[in-house]
Amino acid sequence: MQLTRGADYALRGLLYLARQPKGKLVMASEIAAAERIPEYFFSKLFQNLAKGGVVNSFRGSNGGFVLARSAKEITVLEVIEAIDGPVALNKCADSPEVCEKSGSCPFHEYWKEAQKALVSTLGKYTLADAVAHVDAIAPKH
Repeated sequence: MQLTRGADYALRGLLYLARQPKGKLVMASEIAAAERIPEYFFSKLFQNLAKGGVVNSFRGSNGGFVLARSAKEITVLEVIEAIDGPVALNKCADSPEVCEKSGSCPFHEYWKEAQKALVSTLGKYTLADAVAHVDAIAPKH
């Protein structure tokens, strides 16, 4: 399994947004340029994040994006699922009824365990955790 480019870009863009002063509207072009994300792709991603309740979008000359909730309340898992849909290592781990061997296949249990661990880990970390990490390693002026 590999994280899609869209989910990676969304997380990078949200990290940029989370590091702004609370409530500051940031234009898509600013975020895309700062994170070196193609603007047309970025706009589509943030539309999905708005639909998923992760960001609020405001139109117009003074428009832009702002986090819909505190960075402490937005998990990495939530962002990935807003872009890519539910995290699933294998169909049988998520929907055992689709696999005729799920009752006898040893791998079914391995996939379920691995998926549970992955979802747990991604659900544990928030944008606030990512901001704290970046702030901790950023050079002090």
